[in-house]
Formats: sequence, structure tokens, C-alpha cells
Amino acid sequence: MIRVHPNVDIAAVCDTSKILLSIMEKKTGIACYSDVNQMMNDTKPDAVLIATPSRHHESLVRLALENAAHVFCEKPFCLNWASSNELAALAESKGLINQVGYHYRFVAAFREMKRLLSLGAIGTVSHVLAEAYGPVVLRPKGKSWRSKKEEGGGCLYDYAAHPINLLGWFFGRPSSISGTVINTVFSDDTDDEVYGTMRFGSGPSAQISVNWSDESYRKMTVKMTAWGTAGKLYADRQEFHAFLRNESPQVDGYTKGWNIRYTTELTDPVWFYVRGEEYSAQLDYFIQCILAGERDNLNSFASAAETDYALALMTEDATQGRVTSAVPSPVLARKKSFFRG
Repeated sequence: MIRVHPNVDIAAVCDTSKILLSIMEKKTGIACYSDVNQMMNDTKPDAVLIATPSRHHESLVRLALENAAHVFCEKPFCLNWASSNELAALAESKGLINQVGYHYRFVAAFREMKRLLSLGAIGTVSHVLAEAYGPVVLRPKGKSWRSKKEEGGGCLYDYAAHPINLLGWFFGRPSSISGTVINTVFSDDTDDEVYGTMRFGSGPSAQISVNWSDESYRKMTVKMTAWGTAGKLYADRQEFHAFLRNESPQVDGYTKGWNIRYTTELTDPVWFYVRGEEYSAQLDYFIQCILAGERDNLNSFASAAETDYALALMTEDATQGRVTSAVPSPVLARKKSFFRG
């Protein structure tokens, strides 16, 4: 995808599959490597995109940063929150642009939900329902890296991370987590469903409901619903709904009662397109941040580390069966605007 971008030249590709590399080298002419250290030494890239099984993110991000390369890493950031925290601090200390691929922040309906929440369109928010469902694991047999907890982190890190990242964007760090249930449905080695409750200080509570063994959905579906004293908001990939109890002068174009906006009318055009507007937009955003030297970006390592922290708290809560309260992070506490933008 990134090869289509007019400001990008692909220096090399690294993968462990010899078949894939041989086909790619033959069809594209791009230099291909099976040894990432050799690739970094030979090409000295300005930036690196990491799209590997989650277990390898930590070591590859560290290698890229130590070679003074800007980094885009697919989500989840790291399977160990302490590593996420450390790498966020390392990237900041080196002044390198960093981004994690939580692409739902680039979906227009969720961006509109964020905007209306920031404007106070539904008054004081009392509760949020954060959902994600899809048909990833539908039988006991069948193995991939996602079916191994140490490789991908399971449904919690691979699926629940998306709505939890959106909650962090909307409301900041949760103050406590309780009632977490992390279950298997078909998998032998990892979780297939996640449920739990978050609280955000004196703000709203949020219910998490995630299941990647739900074949009633054709593909992954993320949904967010928020209730407030002055109305209700709902967003998914295709639509944004706002119910306002009264006219809201601070929100242009919205009237009392139900308002529906579609992704097609909310999405800003992208000037290069591959696969989907949100994927193109997040990659272009990464490139533009590099060109502008903008380090405090929308999906920085620091914000992704906060998501990893919430996932770690949910794991602890499910194991211990008690309310787990968040504590300040010595590194992340230095920055106050991770979830703004």
C-alpha cells in the first residue's frame, strides 16, 4: 500500500517466507531480505513499517529506533505494557516519528463521534457500550499465529484493542476496571471473547463486549454507543447516529431528535487510495508527520502504550477477580495530550 504514496520509495522488504520473497522480488524488483539486521545495515531506511505477528513488534520496533528510523507499527503495539512504555520513551528521546495502526481513529463516523463528544453535544456522558464482533475463530481446529496467545495476544489484544483504543481517545485513561471475563470458545491456546467494565474517574462507565467467534457477522464490526444527559451517539464503520434531546447550537447541522450521517458524506477524500480510505489516510498521516516533524501525532506509541496498559489491567482483573485501579505511569504521565486530536 505505501508504495503507491508519491512521497515514498520502498528501499527493501524483509520476511521469513522464501516463497513470498522470491515472488515479490521477481514481480516488483524490490530488494528482498530474510535477515532484518542485514536489511537495516544495507539500506539504512528513513522509516520502517512493521506488519508482523504481534510477538515480534517489540524487538523490531527497538531495532528500527536504534537505527534512527521513524516507525509505523501495526496494532497491538506490544504484548507487554512495560515494553510499550519503554519504546514510547525511547522514540521520544530520539525525536523519531512513531505511529501504531489503530485505523478506526481514521474512520469518519468515529471521528465525528469524537467531535460531538468534545463539543458536549449530549451533555454529561453517563455510559458507553464498546463492541467488536467477527468470524475469526469458528472451529476448534485450524492454526495460525493468531491462535497462539504468545504470538498474537488473543481476542483481547487483536480485537478488543480496537474499541478500547477508541475509549481512550474519547475519555482518556480508565481509573478502574472490573468484572473482566476472558473466555475461550473454540481456541485451545487463547481467548475468543472478552467482556468487562471500565470507569473513567468521575466520568462515564463503559461496558466492553468483544467476540471474534461470532459468525453472525460477515467481517469485523466495531460499534460504539454513548448515552448522555442530552442525548445519545452511535457509530460504526458505515454510519453515525446522533439523538439530541434539544437543539445544540454548538453543533452545526444537527437538529433535535435523530440525525444520521453516512461514512460516504463524512469522509474527507484521500489523495491516494488503496483498500480503504482509513488505511490510506493513516499511512498518509504517518508520512506527513515525518515531513512536518510532528512527533505528537494522533496514534503515537505513547497513546498505544495507554491502550496496552488498559489491556494489561483487564488481564490482571480477569485473573484476580477484583476491581483493578489504574496507577500513574512515570513515563506516560509526562504527556497530557495522548488522547486529544
